[in-house]
Amino acid sequence: MQFKPWPSGPLWRHGDFMKLWAAQSVSDFGARITREGLPLAAVLTIRATPAELGLLAALTLGPSLIVGLTAGGLIDRSRRRSILIASDLVRAAVLASVPLAAFLHWLSMGQLYVAAFVVGAASVAFDIADHAYLPGLIDRGLLVDANVKLGVTESVAEMGGPALAGILVQTLTAPIAIAVNAATYLVSAVFLAGIRSAEPKPPPPTARSSLGRDLAVGFAAVMSQPLVRPLFIFGLVQAMFGAFFQALYVVFAIRVLGLSPGLLGLIIAMGGVGALGGALLFPALSRRIGFGPAIIAAAVVSAASALLIPAAGGSKLIAVGMMVASQLLGDSFGVATLIGIKSVQQSVFSTHLLGRVGATMRAATGAAAIAGAVAGGLLAGPFGIRATLFVGASGILAATLAIAISPLLRLREPPVPAA
Repeated sequence: MQFKPWPSGPLWRHGDFMKLWAAQSVSDFGARITREGLPLAAVLTIRATPAELGLLAALTLGPSLIVGLTAGGLIDRSRRRSILIASDLVRAAVLASVPLAAFLHWLSMGQLYVAAFVVGAASVAFDIADHAYLPGLIDRGLLVDANVKLGVTESVAEMGGPALAGILVQTLTAPIAIAVNAATYLVSAVFLAGIRSAEPKPPPPTARSSLGRDLAVGFAAVMSQPLVRPLFIFGLVQAMFGAFFQALYVVFAIRVLGLSPGLLGLIIAMGGVGALGGALLFPALSRRIGFGPAIIAAAVVSAASALLIPAAGGSKLIAVGMMVASQLLGDSFGVATLIGIKSVQQSVFSTHLLGRVGATMRAATGAAAIAGAVAGGLLAGPFGIRATLFVGASGILAATLAIAISPLLRLREPPVPAA
């Protein structure tokens, strides 16, 4: 397993990978500006109500399910780079309409709803196509190294993106910050357009190609692969119980623990610090205990750290310390787990299946997350927020059993790439 985090090694001399890396880095920052900028535009420009903000947030979950159900086969039968560029251009165009409408005093919640959904859908398509594109661009023996590098810049974006969004909103107003966001996607598209490597030709469509068949092929591929099947089950259960926190984390911190929004923002930012460490942690961990065991160990530590959140209490200092520890450990080992999972999927499936496999997993986890968010909200009423979060954390930890007793436990090196 080759890993060179600093400017040495084959990937640093691979011009087309460097362009893909640059495009993803810019897109990662753009995605964080979108995530913060659209709600801020709704609050500061339109004076949105809490119910409207809730609907805006809910529209960010739908694309994972819808695009996951419909786009896998299309991505596998298309040039992936074309889909990446198209996704960037769609996001740029939709976001550019927001400051224009604000300038003309036409901006409405309806437009922000559409923007949130369309940008979310294009982002999911970008992620699935990118996952399928990478193994055809570089030697598969370099996949772990590539995923670590991409994970590092994604972690940096998670740390700096929200802060950058806040500065842009404060100094330039929310609509202008979104205009800057639109420009980041144009820059990403330019980098992608500069890639010169010939992409493997996709298989021609057949008379049997259909939405139902694409879903069946993707699901069958996932369930028939002994290394991926437990990862799929793990991701499904984790997404469902993890959504408890998506629904209740902020209200728990502010109403139960009494933290201020500013302090909560600093706590969440610690997750970005942890994520950066996790991107650098996985190669060392896998060398020490083996590739598969490293995925399992990282998943267990990340899941166990979720218990620190509902357990937080006592003095404010202790509560903040436990919340920060959960962010650092959870995001650090969570990113390490994700790097290993991506590398397994990209190695064991042939390139013509990766779109459908990625779409299947995104659709399943998206559906599970929606169900979990609803269930968490309903359970919090009769049982309380803290107890519901304990249920969520316990469910996340239980999900690791799917991989702890799987063939991953005996996987010492990255799996042999598929033909």
